[in-house]
Parts: sequence; C-alpha cells; structure tokens
Amino acid sequence: MRNETRGTVELTLAMVLSGTLGVFVVESGASPFEVVFFRCLFGAAALGAYSLARGFFTGHGFTARKLGLAALGGVFIVFNWVFLFEADEATSISLATVVYHTQPFFLVLLGAVFMRERISGAKLGWLAVAFAGLVLVSGVRPGDTASLKGLGFALAAAVLYALATFVTKRITGIRPHLVALVQVLVGLPLLLPFTDLSATAGLGAGWAWLAGLGLIHTGLMYVLMYAAYAKLPTAKIAVLAFTYPAVAMGVDWAVYGHHIGIVQALGVPLIVLASLKVTLAGSARTPVAAPAPRTAGHAPEAASPVATRAA
Repeated sequence: MRNETRGTVELTLAMVLSGTLGVFVVESGASPFEVVFFRCLFGAAALGAYSLARGFFTGHGFTARKLGLAALGGVFIVFNWVFLFEADEATSISLATVVYHTQPFFLVLLGAVFMRERISGAKLGWLAVAFAGLVLVSGVRPGDTASLKGLGFALAAAVLYALATFVTKRITGIRPHLVALVQVLVGLPLLLPFTDLSATAGLGAGWAWLAGLGLIHTGLMYVLMYAAYAKLPTAKIAVLAFTYPAVAMGVDWAVYGHHIGIVQALGVPLIVLASLKVTLAGSARTPVAAPAPRTAGHAPEAASPVATRAA
C-alpha cells in the first residue's frame, strides 16, 4: 500500500472513530466531569504505554517552558471536552458537533487580538458566511432554552479549543504523542475536585464506554492521526477531517433518531466550506502545532496546522 493511501485509510478511520465519541459519552451514563476525568486516566495509560514502547521518552526535548505551554494547553483541552460533552447532553450530538467546528474562526480572532495578525477581507467574508451558517444550523427558537444552552456550551468548547491551539502551536521539537500525554495528565488533578468518584461506582457497563473513550478515542485514535498526518498533504488532511462531523451526524440519527431540519441543514455546508477555506489559508502561510484532541505531526517535531477536527 502506498504511503499516501495508507495515510488516507488511517486518517479516515481516526475521523470515523471521532464521530462515534458522542455515543460513548451518552452511553457511559456518567456526568461530563466524570467522563473527562476517566478519559484522561485511560487515555494517559494508553498514550504512556505507546510512547514507552516506541522509545519516545528518550530525548523527549521538553524544557520548562515547553512543558509549561503543554500543561496550559491541557487546561484548555480538558475543559473544552467538558463543555463539548455538556453540549451533547443539553442538545443533540449533531448540533453540538457542527457548532464545535467553528474553532478555526476563533483562532483567527485570537491571532488578531494577541498577535496583531491582520484579518484579510477574504477571511472576514468567510467569517460572515460561517456566522450565517451558525444561525441557520442552531435552529434555536424563542424559549428553546435547551438548544440555547447546548449552543452556548458548544461555542465555549470551540473557544477553549482555539485557545489550546493558540498556546500549543508554540511548542516545537516535541513529539505530539508526548504533548498529548502531558495534556491528559494535567486533566487528572485539575478535574479531581469536580469529579464525584462515588457516583461512578454503580455505572456497570458504563465503565466499558469510559474505557473506550480513553483507549480508543484518546489512545488508538491519536496514534492513527499522528501516523496519517506524516504521510498526507495539508489539503487532503483538511478535507478528510470533515469525515468527523458527517459520521457524528449519521451516528446521532441512527442511534438516537436525532436529525437536523431542512433549514438547519442549509447551514452545515456554509460552516464546513468557510472552515475549510480559513484553515487552508492559514496553513498555507504558517505551519503551526495543534493540541492533543486533534493534532498530529508531519514530523516528530511539529503538528499539522489543520489537525483541528477530532474531539
């Protein structure tokens, strides 16, 4: 199998796995804080074992500054997961996932505010297109507090992920697996005060779903992504990344019977197209590293600039 073909298969599989994440969250029966805590716990075990087996800890390249940046990114990452899973519960997986994919636009705004990066007229235009898509896809009606709450949680998750990307892109010379490991390890002490461990005692089969979130969606999925990004061109990564929301919407309909209406469906391609345009425009200019939930490296030292789609 050719290198690029293999990478395409790996990334597609990783994005399909991402699309099933919402079901694992709902079926676990645990609260979002408990879900994220155990995702970090099982994910750290998986990533740590893989990194140890591959010898990544030898010559890891961490300095105090890089470790601090990775930890700060981890703070944003774990609370990004909490808000995303809160959105899944408050509304539907489909709506939460589509709204969550407005992250690239918040990253553009962060660059403008903190780095004084100029926002071109084209980007402003795509931001307007994305906003129009967001209005359509939200489908929020006056008095629909559940949808408004879910929309707010999904937007908060998107902002936190953009912050994580903004911080983590400044880390170079470190394998993304190790950055991801630091970020999930940070989540353990950070979330412990908010986690009711006694409430998980009676989860029963829910433990299998929680273990799956860590071992499959944080261990296997990241390994597949990191391997794929080393083999694929940026444009192909950006396109394949949208397999994630497509699968999430399909799974939400198949498992829970949730589907978006006709008006909401009109907003989906607007957000997808605008996000793709902004992502590709940014990556063509400056390669950046991205955080644990959706990042990977073209080389061991750097993460893909468009790896911003997997939760």
